[in-house]
Amino acid sequence: MNPMILQAESLRTIEVANATAKPPLMERAGAAATHIAHEMLAGAVLPPLLLAGPGNNGGDAFVVARLLKESGYEPQMLFAGDPARLPDDARAAHAAWLATGGTCLSNYPDTRFGLIIDGLFGIGLTRPIEGLYADWIDRMNSSTAPILALDVPSGLNAATGQATGPAVDASRTATFIALKPGLLTGDGPDLCGEITLCDLSLAIKHGDGEQVQCSSFQNCLLPRQRNSHKGSFGSVAIIGGATGMAGAALLAGRAALKLGAGRVYLGMLEQFPVDFEQPELMLRDPKNAMNAASVLAIGPGLGQSAQAAELLAQAIDSSLPLVIDADALNLIARDMALSRRIAVRPTPTFITPHPAEAARLIGCSTEDVQVDRLAAAQELARRLHIHVALKGCGTVIATPDGRWFINTTGNPGLATAGSGDVLTGMLAALLAQHWPPLEAMLCAVHLHGAAADACVAAGQGGPVGLTSGEIIVSARQILNGWISQNSPALESKQPQIGMAWNFHWH
Repeated sequence: MNPMILQAESLRTIEVANATAKPPLMERAGAAATHIAHEMLAGAVLPPLLLAGPGNNGGDAFVVARLLKESGYEPQMLFAGDPARLPDDARAAHAAWLATGGTCLSNYPDTRFGLIIDGLFGIGLTRPIEGLYADWIDRMNSSTAPILALDVPSGLNAATGQATGPAVDASRTATFIALKPGLLTGDGPDLCGEITLCDLSLAIKHGDGEQVQCSSFQNCLLPRQRNSHKGSFGSVAIIGGATGMAGAALLAGRAALKLGAGRVYLGMLEQFPVDFEQPELMLRDPKNAMNAASVLAIGPGLGQSAQAAELLAQAIDSSLPLVIDADALNLIARDMALSRRIAVRPTPTFITPHPAEAARLIGCSTEDVQVDRLAAAQELARRLHIHVALKGCGTVIATPDGRWFINTTGNPGLATAGSGDVLTGMLAALLAQHWPPLEAMLCAVHLHGAAADACVAAGQGGPVGLTSGEIIVSARQILNGWISQNSPALESKQPQIGMAWNFHWH
């Protein structure tokens, strides 16, 4: 099962339902975090420092401090709150800490530590941290000690992934019960470090959302039948490539071709006789390309001319699966009539906006989109009745029926010209090969990021200077690897041909 993501309301419902669990959830969380703390303290000669805030996150820190003390460490505890005002479970954890002989400092100590454990604020924080706690966060971040955050780094909004003020820059995060949206998108990936999910032995059957993994689309990773031909794998038409922007359409077309589409037509506004690097691509007049396709993608290098607007309207009115990106999204933002036509399309429609394009479609600022990326993606999916991939750190995928997912593959190397065009071509290729809409979107986004990660891991370049063309080749290799791993019997299906003796009877 894919790691599930829960929002604050669902997490609190679970906590209430397990209020009488034995052992209590706070004890379980503390024990799980202590195990990670032991790993991080291995070989350390300096003691750990724990910081406790005024809520249940502070209670988790008191449990960890007590367990570390019981296992032979000499933790120091920093707490400036009023014990009487702590929630019940946190107050009990504070009392148990004192009962072991532990004490609490009220001023940040001027000494060095082998590990710092952040238990200041958890999932309930929605405002910027100020004053004393902001100073403590600055002191933590300026330390050379590794930092373990409990549930969520203090200062990070667990629902949105936004850090609006000082926030802990953690080396690791031990998050409890389930993943939270803010850990995976926005500022979360930069602040969380390595994330360890501690489920506290709770069987959560349904999440609010899911983290995208290969298992999200595993049922589509099937080997090709030997009795196949190019018509078996569909025909993609990429519409775009206005004067001065031909490269965008060429990248999308090359991605579609190398991700397995049987035929790829480029309907270029700027006329080219051939793509000399990829002569398998068929360059045609845009309308002729549309007529030859089983899947349409429009937008890469399209421009915003009258011709571009006319082609977009024709694409929207077609009965084919449609991927919309780049300038096509900007044209839609300018014309509400196009939005209404998209919302009633009978066949699946997909958009892959970056935050600025999403903001234009919604009618807000880019900052508003980034404040709550999940809400923005859901709003677009609901309003236009489409599949949305809101690109960025932790791409958010939202569906017309209200489901949502967060993808965690990828790196800053994707922040380069043409990267989005490659994603468009990859998605169109999977759709042409008859992948279901959701699985095609999930795989394209996950594979796009995984390809960039593989380029960096292999030392092939990046993240600085990674180019979009490199991503295409990497993606082809990874997709074939996934299919092979998912189909271990593939080799046994090859025909075994041997030699037979010829006997001559007399």
